[in-house]
Amino acid sequence: MPSAERGSRVDDGYLRFPLLEEDVTMVYPTQVGTTAESRLPSHPDGYTLDVYARFIHAVVEHLGLPRVHLLGHSAGGFAQRYALTYPERLAGLVLYDSLAHNTEELAKEATARLAEFADRFAGDPRVAPVLAAWADDTVADTDEARTEHLRALLPAYFADYWGREDEFARLPGLRVTHVTGGAFDHRGRLGAVMTPTLVVVGAYDFICGPRWARAMDDELPHSTVVTLENSGHFGHIEQPEDFAAAVLGFVRSVKSGGRR
Repeated sequence: MPSAERGSRVDDGYLRFPLLEEDVTMVYPTQVGTTAESRLPSHPDGYTLDVYARFIHAVVEHLGLPRVHLLGHSAGGFAQRYALTYPERLAGLVLYDSLAHNTEELAKEATARLAEFADRFAGDPRVAPVLAAWADDTVADTDEARTEHLRALLPAYFADYWGREDEFARLPGLRVTHVTGGAFDHRGRLGAVMTPTLVVVGAYDFICGPRWARAMDDELPHSTVVTLENSGHFGHIEQPEDFAAAVLGFVRSVKSGGRR
């Protein structure tokens, strides 16, 4: 449950895009704080969006490219902060199952969307443990406890987890790092993002769903929304071909000078 109080980050091992790699060069930075080697001395209080943006900028500088496309998934919405801080280094921005804030309003909306998940699978005894995990506010602030908590919630993050469980049950790198200091709210600021932006959202994403995608699109000057109709929070796994087609189409449009 991402909020200022529950500041956790998921190791990005699950976030690989082999279909995109066939056409574009992908660089996968390790998010600072998600490995023992990348923990900051001020842990657990030093992980702000400005810190994340600075570390990403160091990678961009190391690549030596004048401009790059930046894709942020979920809490990777810090990509918005990068776009606000270093706009001259971006050719394009992809906000994938993400949002512009992590206030308490997010938690309320997620709880409502979780009720829709329960309705879709009404009568299935496997639903109750998922709901119980979401309501549990006693989870210890350790990496291990947060990882187990996420795994208990995992079915809610997919459009049909149990129907494709053999594919989804062993997501690589699904490990949570407990950090704090990640509260943010970019609403009211996105109008300054002149970078062409693609907003990708899964129709069944309960945590970063269509409401938040539309809100970002309404505010961003040069954006378009692609909704993956049979996906939750992991469209690149649930609908990999459709996800790749959307991102590649966007990149090619930007490269050719088209506005998305």
